[in-house]
Amino acid sequence: MSDTARGDELDEVVEGLRAFLLTEVVPRHDRAGEGLLDPRSYYAPDGRYTPEVLDLMREVRQASARAGYYTMCVPVALGGAGLGFEALFRGWETIFRTCGTDYWLGYQALAHWARGPGSLLAAMSAEVQKELAPGLMDGTLSMCFAMSEPDAGSDIWAMRTGAARSGTGWVLNGTKQWITNSPYADHAVVFAVTDREQLVARRGGITAFAVPTSTPGFAIDSLIPMFGHSGADEGIVSLRDCTVPEDRIVGELHGGLRLAMAGVSEGRMYNSARAVGLARWALAKAVDYAENRVTFGKPIIENQGVSFPLAESAMEVHAARLTGLDCARALDRGEADRVRVSMTKAFCTESAVRAIDRAVQVHGGMGFTNEMGLAEAWQQVRRICVADGSAEMMRRQIAKGLRAWEAGLG
Repeated sequence: MSDTARGDELDEVVEGLRAFLLTEVVPRHDRAGEGLLDPRSYYAPDGRYTPEVLDLMREVRQASARAGYYTMCVPVALGGAGLGFEALFRGWETIFRTCGTDYWLGYQALAHWARGPGSLLAAMSAEVQKELAPGLMDGTLSMCFAMSEPDAGSDIWAMRTGAARSGTGWVLNGTKQWITNSPYADHAVVFAVTDREQLVARRGGITAFAVPTSTPGFAIDSLIPMFGHSGADEGIVSLRDCTVPEDRIVGELHGGLRLAMAGVSEGRMYNSARAVGLARWALAKAVDYAENRVTFGKPIIENQGVSFPLAESAMEVHAARLTGLDCARALDRGEADRVRVSMTKAFCTESAVRAIDRAVQVHGGMGFTNEMGLAEAWQQVRRICVADGSAEMMRRQIAKGLRAWEAGLG
């Protein structure tokens, strides 16, 4: 199979993924009942997911891998279907549109670039691939992407975590922050400074290492709950004399930044699809509610104060979806650049915030309840306006490339 999919083939894949979510994910939630609806039930006292929830997440990954969906966007060279960026965008959109915030185990149904098999695994040595690939491909194992630091988020050149040669390997020391899936990952891809002079000159000097999270000196110092949640998926990681062998270098020595940027572009497409999917889910809920909620003898959708904001959301979400699909197809053709990816990420995420906010408003007081799940959806898309590059960073990249981008329009 080629590394991209088109037309009827992709339609069938997406519809099959949706059927998988309805038959494999929804029943698991229904059987668990309140256990997967109330964070007080699925987070342990230390803020981590309970072992039972982690088992369910692993079950969904494994079931999806057996069905062929989990690795559908993983390169063919690694054993995946290699369906490309359009499949990635439509797949994640389908997951979030179908599952919303209610059936969140469905978020495990597709391999995420930083948590599962993908470009990072492809850049690892043959020995490490042989060790990790089976577990990552069948959903048994997961990874995390450890690059951000307390003082080096958007300014990657401020990175302080260092790696020094020692015998036949490297010793890593430093702190990483905002590391998604770090409390649960089996392996981490850790970025560290290996050439301080290159770093100061902004020419490189950063290297990625594949580090088992069981390595002595690797520790999760704390979790980072957000929006008042009692638990978290993000953590602060410390590395204290953490030793790894030479073959744990991912990609090229001193070339970690190029590897990271390739992954971040994929992450921005994931977040764009996530935003569009949640916005469509929220819009559908708002329309349904407005059509059925009767006040003063008529459905509230007959009021322009309700219907016009929903129409505005429909226009924006439709435009966001088309923007995402256009960018994904350009990436599949090898034509997309940072400007187009940045436009897509900023527009999709920001339009989703507005769409979900309007859905909350249409529901009135009900819109704020846990039962509706709209507050959780808003929190998710509000977070991804920052994740993988903030809205301000996206605008900066767009502004830097405006002339070339405009000239390319023809």
